[in-house]
Amino acid sequence: MHRFRSVLCRGTLNCGSSSSNASAAQFLHNSRAWRCLPHPPAPAAVAAPCQFRLFFCRTLILQTVPNVVRIEKLSDSDSGIVDLKLERAEAKNAISKEMLRGLQNAIVEIDNDSSAKVVIVSSSIPRVFCAGADLKERRLMNTSEVEHFVNSLRSTFSSLEALSVPTIAVIEGAALGGGLEMALSCDLRICGEDAAFSMPETGLAIIPGAGGTQRLPRIVGRSLAKELIYTARRFGGREALSMGLVNYCVPTGEAYTKALQIARDINEKGPLAIKMAKKAIDEGMLQVDLASALSIEEECYVQLLHSQDRLEGLAAFAEKRKPKYAGK
Repeated sequence: MHRFRSVLCRGTLNCGSSSSNASAAQFLHNSRAWRCLPHPPAPAAVAAPCQFRLFFCRTLILQTVPNVVRIEKLSDSDSGIVDLKLERAEAKNAISKEMLRGLQNAIVEIDNDSSAKVVIVSSSIPRVFCAGADLKERRLMNTSEVEHFVNSLRSTFSSLEALSVPTIAVIEGAALGGGLEMALSCDLRICGEDAAFSMPETGLAIIPGAGGTQRLPRIVGRSLAKELIYTARRFGGREALSMGLVNYCVPTGEAYTKALQIARDINEKGPLAIKMAKKAIDEGMLQVDLASALSIEEECYVQLLHSQDRLEGLAAFAEKRKPKYAGK
């Protein structure tokens, strides 16, 4: 958002000097204190009697909207692990148009980052992962706008699912509707004991429209998925673990630590092998018959035969040392 504000101030008309430019820069970057620039010392004013005068200046203040989706790259021994954080505290990470754009941009950035090896999707907001779609914003949309938004959300989650590197969702607190659909788009899910899951859409006379009707039954089974979607009931972390929705349910507040431990384990392995393993599993599961799926596995394996990483793995094994993979 841009805002113009007019200011009556005392400044220099000699905008070519470095000192005046520095003063002006200091003034323009101070969006909180609307005050005049410091007056020049008396000798300077005498030396340049017409340099300073009262004038009317118009400044452009750029107000940046806080990022609701933030990417953080871990460093040192954790280099290669990327943290994608949801940070819309005032709406419990409800997915608005702005947040949707943030997710789309983040996914594209990660997809184009050759150094990314594992992605952790988490929330910076205590006791909530994502409360689903922003229904307050939804009420202001017409039918075509709603359709466009849901279609965009569905394709965004598909893009998250299609990332070539593993993704881990960290769920502390509520993961409802679109929030649960986002978590389902990740490869792995880790939750705290206080996690709360639900597909509440049928209670609003709609259905999960961002992949929920397809991904949930593929993970927990058709019959159980139907029950959860038909009834829109909430269930906790322990039940989510028992039905296979999450990989681990840990004490409240420890989900991120567990996810980071898994990410570190993945990060030590051959990055090309991890990508091919994900591709073989995901594409193979889409095949109706096992023979076709095994052909995909073969193709993925062949791509690794001539890699430097494969030779490095063999050498490290023979020399009894930790391999140093380059992703080549």
